[in-house]
Amino acid sequence: MELHSKLLQPMPEKARGWNERPLPFYMAYPGCLDPAREEMVLQDMEYLQQMYPADVKRYQRRIAQILDKTDYEGSMIYDEYPDRCCLQHLADSICRVLRNEEEHPPTQDMVAVLLLDEIYKRRHGGRRGKCGILY
Repeated sequence: MELHSKLLQPMPEKARGWNERPLPFYMAYPGCLDPAREEMVLQDMEYLQQMYPADVKRYQRRIAQILDKTDYEGSMIYDEYPDRCCLQHLADSICRVLRNEEEHPPTQDMVAVLLLDEIYKRRHGGRRGKCGILY
C-alpha cells in the first residue's frame, strides 16, 4: 500500500524540468523551426517542380498568374487555416479558365494540387510570394 500512495503523489517541480507546458511532439524533432531548413525545403520543391512535364509546367505557370490576383495582404490564402470550400471554389474557377484556354485542359485534381503547391510556396516565403508572411 505504501508504494501505491507514493505513485499518487505529485512529482516535485524541480524533477519535472519544465515550468511551462510541454512542447507538441512535432516540435521535438531537431530543426523543425529552423528557417534555413524551410528555405532548403522550398528550394528542393522548386527544383523538383522544374522536372514536371511541359504541359504541367505550363499549367503551373498559368495557375501562378491567376493566383497573383488573390495574393494580397489579408488574402484567404494566408489564413492560418484556409477554408476548404473557398480553396475548392478557387480551383473550380481556375479549371474554368484553363478549359477555355487549353486544348487539353488538366483534371480538376491536378489543378487542386498545383494550386495548393503554389499557395504553400507563397505562405512560406517562396519566390512568387508578395507578402512574405510566414506561418
